[in-house]
This record gives sequence, structure tokens and C-alpha cells, in this order.
Amino acid sequence: MSFLDPVLVIGHRGAAGLVPENTLPSFQRAFECAVGAIELDVYAIEGELLVIHDDTLERTTNGSGPLSAQPLAALRRLDAGGGWPIPLLGEVAAILPAGVGLNIELKGPDTAGPVADFLARTPVADVLVSSFEHVELRRFHALAPAVRVAPLFDRWTDRAWTIAEELGAFAINLSRRIATRERLARARELGLRTYVYTVNEPAEARTLIGNGATGIFTDFPDRITAARLDPIGADAPAAGR
Repeated sequence: MSFLDPVLVIGHRGAAGLVPENTLPSFQRAFECAVGAIELDVYAIEGELLVIHDDTLERTTNGSGPLSAQPLAALRRLDAGGGWPIPLLGEVAAILPAGVGLNIELKGPDTAGPVADFLARTPVADVLVSSFEHVELRRFHALAPAVRVAPLFDRWTDRAWTIAEELGAFAINLSRRIATRERLARARELGLRTYVYTVNEPAEARTLIGNGATGIFTDFPDRITAARLDPIGADAPAAGR
């Protein structure tokens, strides 16, 4: 299993619909569901990469206020669900099974450098780095040009193809709302893989794969699996980049 697979199921924040998101048990649950990759979000705090989605603490922890207002030690003492702390990226990488890909989303400011440094010293075989912050993603690409990147898009812009080209992107990650058959087809023509988020209904996932998407982010990797989607899929684009 890898980002080169014709049909890829990516555990969104681990298995966010089953276990508290972005915790070690959530990632472990996703592995048990035989995902091809996991997705997570990182912020750089005091030289460490914290795995958390929001820039505030209320939704996913028992803390409150801005993430950036707390020292690292205090953040690590918080309960991120089930008594588990907010993990460090290194802790997630340490439990990543062989053959499972890792999609790192750059969330916080100035994450490009720390993530590039982390990947330079940490052997992770199959990595994709993505972000809605395309300037930050461009900084990352300049620092680590050998690592695959994918710009994220929540709203469509016709500049998406130019942005992907400028980044030397391997893929584009698209909201399910904008992942039309025509855009998926255009991506394939350009040699780009397409990973669509966040899809939690099997029928919708099958439709998207049938329309040409090469992967699905899901909160429920127990019910959306590559085995269930693969017969619907078409040939994947050439590896290209």
C-alpha cells in the first residue's frame, strides 16, 4: 500500500469517526482497518511538531484558549481524548506500520522548516506533505524538493492547476464538494493524483472513485476500505512526479 496505489483509503486524523482524532489510539485504529495511509495535522511549538488540527484547544482537548499561548509542557499535559495526550509527530511516525503512507498537513505558521528537518532525520518511506497555505507549502518544497507535495483546496479556483504545476505537485487534495468528474479527469490528464476529503458514506466514495479520484480521506476506515472501492476504480495516472 502506498500513495502510488490505484485506489487509496486515507484515515482522516487517524480514524476520527471511531476514536478521538489525532491521538495515538486513533492512528492505531486506522492501521487495524488496513488503511493505505493516515492523515494528520501539525503545529510547531518550541521546536516540536504537535499533532492537532485546531489552533484553539476547546474542541479536541480539555484545555482552552489559543494553542500558541500555551507552553509545550502544558499542552502535553492536556487530555486529547480518552486520557491520551496530544502526540508528537515523532511518536506517530514511531508506530507507523511498514507500507502505510503518512500525509502531513502543515497547519500552523512556520511549519515548513521543522517538518523538512524532521523528515530529513526520520526515515518515513512514503510521505505526502499538504497544506491550504500554499506559500508555506512552497517553502517546504524548496527545503525538501524530493518529498511529494499536494496543495489542498476547499473552494475551487482555476489557478489550482497553475499552483500544482509551480509546486511540482504529486497530487491535489480536494474537498468532496468540488471534486467533479471534469476536474478529476483534468487532474489525471496532468498526471496528478486526486485525494478527496472527507468522505464518510460508502456510496459517495464509490462514486468518486468511479469518477476518477485516486483516493479518499475518511473518518470511518472500518466501512470505507480499498477492497470495497477497488472494483469501481479506473486505472491510476502514471507516477510522473
